Amino acid sequence: MSKSTHAPSARPRQWGSERNRTPLPTVHTRPSDAKILWGRIAIVVTISAWLVYLVTTILRQFLEYGTDNFRLSLEAISYLVVVTFLTFSALMYLVARQGALRRFRDHVRVPRAELDRHFGDHAHGGMTVLVPSYAEEPAVVRKTLWSAALQEYPALRVVLLLDDPPQPKDPATAARLEATRAIAPGIAEALSVPAARFSDALLSFEHELLASGVPSADAVQRLAREYRHAVGWLRGMAEAEDHEDHVDTFFIEQVLGGLADDLALTAAALDAALDGAEPDSRSVIAAERMLELHRRLVWIFTADTATFERKQYASLSHEANKAMNLNSYIGLMGGRYREEHTPAGVILRPVSGTQRTDLVVPNAEYLLTLDADSLLLRDYCLRLVHFLEQPDNARVAVTQTPYSSFRGSPTRIERLAGATTDIQHILHQGLSEYDATFWVGANAVIRMEALDDILEIETVGGFEIRRYVQDRTVIEDTESSVDLGQHGWTLVNYPERLSYSATPPDFGSLIVQRRRWANGGLLILPKLFTQMRARKRAGRPVRLTEAMLRINYMASIAWASFGLVFLLAYPYDSKLLSPLVLVAALPYFLAQASDLRACGYKGLDILRIYGFNLILLPVNLAGVLKSIEQSLTGKKIPFARTPKVRDRTAAQLLYVVAPFGIVAFSVLTVWRNVVDQNWGNAAFAGFNAITAMWAIVGNIGIRASLADTWLGLTDWMWVDRRTPAERADERVAATGAGTAVDDFDWQEALYNGHAAAGEELHRRSARRSRGGRPATRRAPSRETASNGRRAA
Repeated sequence: MSKSTHAPSARPRQWGSERNRTPLPTVHTRPSDAKILWGRIAIVVTISAWLVYLVTTILRQFLEYGTDNFRLSLEAISYLVVVTFLTFSALMYLVARQGALRRFRDHVRVPRAELDRHFGDHAHGGMTVLVPSYAEEPAVVRKTLWSAALQEYPALRVVLLLDDPPQPKDPATAARLEATRAIAPGIAEALSVPAARFSDALLSFEHELLASGVPSADAVQRLAREYRHAVGWLRGMAEAEDHEDHVDTFFIEQVLGGLADDLALTAAALDAALDGAEPDSRSVIAAERMLELHRRLVWIFTADTATFERKQYASLSHEANKAMNLNSYIGLMGGRYREEHTPAGVILRPVSGTQRTDLVVPNAEYLLTLDADSLLLRDYCLRLVHFLEQPDNARVAVTQTPYSSFRGSPTRIERLAGATTDIQHILHQGLSEYDATFWVGANAVIRMEALDDILEIETVGGFEIRRYVQDRTVIEDTESSVDLGQHGWTLVNYPERLSYSATPPDFGSLIVQRRRWANGGLLILPKLFTQMRARKRAGRPVRLTEAMLRINYMASIAWASFGLVFLLAYPYDSKLLSPLVLVAALPYFLAQASDLRACGYKGLDILRIYGFNLILLPVNLAGVLKSIEQSLTGKKIPFARTPKVRDRTAAQLLYVVAPFGIVAFSVLTVWRNVVDQNWGNAAFAGFNAITAMWAIVGNIGIRASLADTWLGLTDWMWVDRRTPAERADERVAATGAGTAVDDFDWQEALYNGHAAAGEELHRRSARRSRGGRPATRRAPSRETASNGRRAA
């Protein structure tokens, strides 16, 4: 329970950022009948305005001018296509929102006692929490692992899947890695004392119950004392925690404090039960309930914690993405292995029977995948597994609570990104109403049985590689959702806020995240269409609403990005403009403003989000073009992890300059349309110029823009500093030295055999570079250079 010594300094708070650190209620506010009615009216208005625009503007255009004017006809068709796609996305927002409102209205929270009874009545398969991590700050990972380890569950195993290079040369990186490796053992050590105490208390009560058959008043007093001890332990841990930013506040007040308050309420209830009991009463509380309450303390403070590093084993995939980090461990579950040292590295060999083992990986009925910057509230595991184990949910493969954002963001862009995150939380809840949910990889409880159904096995280099989660795209959770649907599984969002995750605190890290989100949806669409045809043949056709919502989820970024480019860049004829287009869009903006207010933001933030999306237009376009590139070349796009650092992440030159280009072009468009007296286009361009400039100043910053522009222009001049050992390696590679007979490696010869024709020189270079140093000098990547100067 020692205080973390690795927490970095807090990020300076910007003017206009969020100061309220109180999270939204766990249970959504029950919407009124009027709100649901207005939602229906918004859908009708959107569809009606589009239909009236089609008849009164587009069709009338063709009736009046015919098709002789080819340019005008082409403009009318293209403008209609753009408006139709944008209106369709707005309509899908309203439809999903309406589904969310109905689910919030109908949701009834399961009482605490029913959860205890459910998990006490029969044995449950274990749960393994997998936390993939790469180059994360130890303080961030530590909070995540603690929020998982303190989950109440009968058999819980928490595994940190550490994906950092196992032997870094940089001293700072090595120190960070060692600190991260120490987190899981530190949690196990801290939990060992309370876990032993509460296990002994449970054992004593069971013995007493066997002897007397009825719990005594003393037993109730002892149980209340155990609960008060747990409360004191949690509050003591909270007082020892570093408290430097809004995430620390959430961890202390909601994760530790929320659990302590819950246990304190139970202790108070036990005391009250004793005070109100009859003097001659033999049993104050039923024996079964006493057992449940004792087990609850044991389950909360008992967790098996471990760290696993796949890159230490040559027999596992080293592909640089989160999906293969997860797959490498999941593929080992339920097995026993012996480590075998070879010239290629350590290999895991499966063993059976009484053979010696170096690694045992327990199996589990459920998996919980959790991002290293996410936190869970106390009832997450119990409530979601209870939901899965209801008879009606036997074919639900994944259930989750799409994450909400931490409140009290110190930067304006983090606050705005948090607002869009909280809006998406509502929309994902609505998708469940129409069976159109997608797996959101930040957190989810998954049936292992369902993952076994979508397992793909291939052999690479003589080793079996298991793929449960597809890594063909960088949005692996979305593609896996389609794979599960093809096997008859469904996904459901649990209608409560039980998970929270960090949002990018600066423009540079936001670029990495949003570009990844925009990449991959188009690639998965063909698989979705295949699933729809298969379900139709099987007599389970996909409903129209489900199909529309799924297609919009995967492809809306593509058509919205290209549509905005057309609207911004092409000077459409003023005859095509109509107030009906604004009428069709108005319900979407009003509904989103209402949702923002419901999530604790301002209605005016809808304008900030509009400008925010404008400056992200180049980022989204880049992600979409990467998807098209992958579809044409068949080459995987590298997985880019979102940087999670306290210092500012530098943005690439293109994405810094492009927003200013959007503003400049919009101003030029205003001037040109004012001269031509095309007032509608001028007003639209002026609105874009103001909101985009507002977004640049508020979210990127002029000073940061200048710094990143200078960095982008001068980046080619930076090179990595080489150590003497690396320079020696380069000399060996250049001169061919070190190839004498005494350099013969007999172990490598026995393992690899004779080199294939043309590979002799390559093998010699590989021998010289053993230990991780490259045989030839490599230029630093753009990401490496910028990350090294994040504080620019």
